[in-house]
Amino acid sequence: MKILKFGGTSVGSAKNINKVIKIIANTSKASNIAVVVSAVGGITDKLLNLADKAIQKDTSYKSDFEVIKDIHFKIIDKLITNDSYNIVTEVISDRFNQLERLLDGIYLINELSPKTTDKLLSFGELLSSYIISEAMKCKGLDVQLKNSQDVIITNAKHTNASVNFNKTNTNIKAFFKSNKKPIALFPGFISKSEDGDITTLGRGGSDYTAAILASALDAKELQIWTDVSGMYTTNPSIVKQALPIKEISYLEAVELSHFGAKVLYPPTVQPVLDKNIPIWIKNTLAPDEYGTLITKECKNTSGRPVKGISNINNIALLTLQGNGMVGIPGFSKRLFETLAQEKINIVLITQASSEHSICIAISENDAEKAKTVIDETFENEISLNKIDPIIIEKELSIIAVVGDNMKSHQGLSGKMFSSLGKNNVNIRAIAQGASERNISAVISNNDVKKALNTLHERFFEVETKQVNLFITGVGNVGERLVEQINQQTEYVKENLHINLRVIGLSNSRTMIFEEDGINLLNWKEQLRKGQKASITGFFNESKALNKRNSVFVDVTANEAVADSYPSYLEESIAVVACNKIACSNDFDNYSELKRLSRKYNAPFLFETNVGAGLPIIDTLNHLITSGDKVHSIQAVLSGSLNFVFNNYNDSNTFYAVVKQAQEEGYTEPDPRIDLSGVDVARKILILARESGTKLNLEDIKNEAFLTDTALNSSSIDHFFETLKQEESHYKKLYLDAKAKNCRLKYVAEFSKGKAKVGLQEIPEGHPFYNLEGKDNIVMYFTERYPVQPMIVKGAGAGADVTASGLFADIIRIANN
Repeated sequence: MKILKFGGTSVGSAKNINKVIKIIANTSKASNIAVVVSAVGGITDKLLNLADKAIQKDTSYKSDFEVIKDIHFKIIDKLITNDSYNIVTEVISDRFNQLERLLDGIYLINELSPKTTDKLLSFGELLSSYIISEAMKCKGLDVQLKNSQDVIITNAKHTNASVNFNKTNTNIKAFFKSNKKPIALFPGFISKSEDGDITTLGRGGSDYTAAILASALDAKELQIWTDVSGMYTTNPSIVKQALPIKEISYLEAVELSHFGAKVLYPPTVQPVLDKNIPIWIKNTLAPDEYGTLITKECKNTSGRPVKGISNINNIALLTLQGNGMVGIPGFSKRLFETLAQEKINIVLITQASSEHSICIAISENDAEKAKTVIDETFENEISLNKIDPIIIEKELSIIAVVGDNMKSHQGLSGKMFSSLGKNNVNIRAIAQGASERNISAVISNNDVKKALNTLHERFFEVETKQVNLFITGVGNVGERLVEQINQQTEYVKENLHINLRVIGLSNSRTMIFEEDGINLLNWKEQLRKGQKASITGFFNESKALNKRNSVFVDVTANEAVADSYPSYLEESIAVVACNKIACSNDFDNYSELKRLSRKYNAPFLFETNVGAGLPIIDTLNHLITSGDKVHSIQAVLSGSLNFVFNNYNDSNTFYAVVKQAQEEGYTEPDPRIDLSGVDVARKILILARESGTKLNLEDIKNEAFLTDTALNSSSIDHFFETLKQEESHYKKLYLDAKAKNCRLKYVAEFSKGKAKVGLQEIPEGHPFYNLEGKDNIVMYFTERYPVQPMIVKGAGAGADVTASGLFADIIRIANN
């Protein structure tokens, strides 16, 4: 004997009921079966709403009643196509007449007792079971409809009755002994008291009916058919990567269900647990899918210690604390007794070993009531300042990591909490049983989605880490970065197990966001149609989306954007900066960013600040980390200036070369930043700071080669005009160096805590002499490299190499 239960959307429409009948027909070919059905999907709630309106003298209950009636008759019209149609409609009409009279009575007396509630709700299952049984007969199935009220006997506790198993089991066995038909159909949820009154079995009542039948008959298995393919590793509506669980133990299933997994309601399946009857969770809409098999013990074929992650929302955390609790027995007993008397369910408990405080989690709906009764219970202790009035924190949720095999794996709680901490998920309370089957944490409601995705990635998606990017500044370099991300996404995913998604994009005019990732094939068109951009707005949206493994990428030269870095870091959003302003600003500001990065475990990387894509800062950091000490640094750090002086000669003009450098993207949009030496000064400042020296920009000696007119030009156009007018000045610099068989290079130097930048005549044979094109070179003289320096050399300017440097920083963070 097999027991099949169908509920919810499985019986929510004629189309789905036909699928149910097909499943029943196929299953009944192999053995006799008992089938339990719930009310048509959504009808139970609709009946309660009718009653509420009737009590409130809202006559619209009559029109709502007609809607419910219409739902059932439309199902009949599609399912019953033989001669029994008239009989079926007559029976259903009669039952709706009874229901209407009951509602009218509720309206008149303005009251809905628990006893009347049970009578009202019983109509849902009685209507659906009759219609489905007749539809089965219409399709040639040999079925016996049996009213569950005739076999399931309970006490008189209406709306949540307790079953008399001795009488119920006797009735069930007697019925099946006399029943000759291969299919028996029962309405779920409903029962009858020993006095003959209609009762109901409470939440999950149809599952309970099926479990009662399975236990009484020692069934081979209980199949619960729903609209999902079994239990999942977490909520698939929140975590798209959620996986179906093929096998799970009873205890694991109970734990997950207690903490929010809606597939199973633990108390209702207790009868089959007691007899070790397997439970199959199957999908009516996809009957061929495996589903989930729940047994007493199951083999851990996946090798993962964690079986699933679940959550409960709308939780309140109540804290009872005070010095007067320490060492005094009885506080816990009084607290729990007070809540039990008010029928307030405790979901989670945690107590400090100092006995100074007890935290309990309850439904948010019960919070104010709980505070009132607890404060009353401890009124004397509160008045004597032995304990504080109860503290309530609302808008919280509980997340739980569950698995039978967790107890045999070390470090799981560390992995759980470190993963949450890295993503700025603040934990308010923690609970773990001695069985180690469940680790629970209380967090903010707003963090649930991020927490579930983070933990699921940590425990179930070890091969791929999702990184969410928010990029501001999509000009020349930013555009190339987006192109590189689009081009390399599959490669990075396949080879590095990193899934890059661009969630936000912004330029100076508009910005766009897409929670599941922007389509990078047409991002420019989307951005043109985006909302108005603002620095604050971009941050607020990035924060509101609350994505795990978030990275903010600044590809601007905007000081206001740089000023926003602390806000991102404080939200544990990593920062990748092409913008040099933050790291070359006041030293205290630079130090604060470093501190925030450490405090909130949010990487702050700025490799492209010096040398575009060259690993100049990374190399310096490795030297320092390994214990080396920097004595001096000599460098050509401006690919722009190197390009200019490598291309400037007898046959062209300084203006023409600078203009070419600007047009080809080798300079900032304002070339004065490069040619004034300020950009190089910022770069050597950053290297000096990274080597451990406290230095500010004004401490760096800048030996400018530009004329005063050029340095004080009022605009970019004016600047270019000065270059034309003062060509003789720049030509003289070139010719003087040429006469000495030297080349002009703009050199940055750092030694003994001091730094300077300026144009130098480099003689033949010097490492800087043959530096071509837009190349940069850095020479680190250290304790380990005192004579022959550590040299980093290569292209130090250009949109593509700068974008690749940003890309490399993003990958560094992803691998962190």
